[in-house]
Amino acid sequence: MTYPELRDKVVLITGGTKGIGRGIGERFEADGSRIVVCSRTPVDDLPSSWTYHSVDLRNGEDAWKLVDDVVAEFGRIDVLVNNAGGSPPADSTTSSPRFTERIVALNLFSAIYCAQRANFHMQQGDGGAIVNIGSVVALRPAPTTAAYGAAKAGLLNYTNTVAQEWAPKVRVNMVTSGLVYTSQAHVHYGDADNVARIEATIPMGRMAIPNDIANACAYLASDAAAYLAGANIVLHGGGDRPAYLGAD
Repeated sequence: MTYPELRDKVVLITGGTKGIGRGIGERFEADGSRIVVCSRTPVDDLPSSWTYHSVDLRNGEDAWKLVDDVVAEFGRIDVLVNNAGGSPPADSTTSSPRFTERIVALNLFSAIYCAQRANFHMQQGDGGAIVNIGSVVALRPAPTTAAYGAAKAGLLNYTNTVAQEWAPKVRVNMVTSGLVYTSQAHVHYGDADNVARIEATIPMGRMAIPNDIANACAYLASDAAAYLAGANIVLHGGGDRPAYLGAD
């Protein structure tokens, strides 16, 4: 399904240069949106029609400046997708304070900073939509990613809270993602045989692909979701199977 009302909308996607973020950009571009993406590390393989900014969103002032720069260039911001995030596995007992601070800053504070500034401009203009990308680790235990899960749980609460504060002009919602198969899947999930074993545990029989997440983002930014605020769309293919089903 396409959404004609997204044509010419200015869409900022954080962490939009690869993986899920890039898939989100491609989905909005297919609807005719104007795409702005950012990352910490510059890239050289983006579509020529996209606008790129190199920025570390863990710095609040830099995050605010990014949004201001988008508005200065395009005259407005219509959609913000807070996709930047992630975490390597780490022992919850021995991970350093600096590691924890950086993980929480990337997965929670960066989204807060960008949302604050986007809302500021949207409230002054014609409104807009903010979509935060979450993770199922916010909803269940996730050994070796405790700080990441805590940050995503905080982002879910933040979504619910500002959705009430910023409505009706700005709608804030969340897409909570399960396992996603990207070009870097082998780094996280191993070889093809291991991926197949993982996918066999998912009720839908496969991991998500970036376009699954992107379709949900486009929906939440569209007029079809005009009454959705504070919603959390959980895309996990049916969720984790109960452990007792595999017991002898």
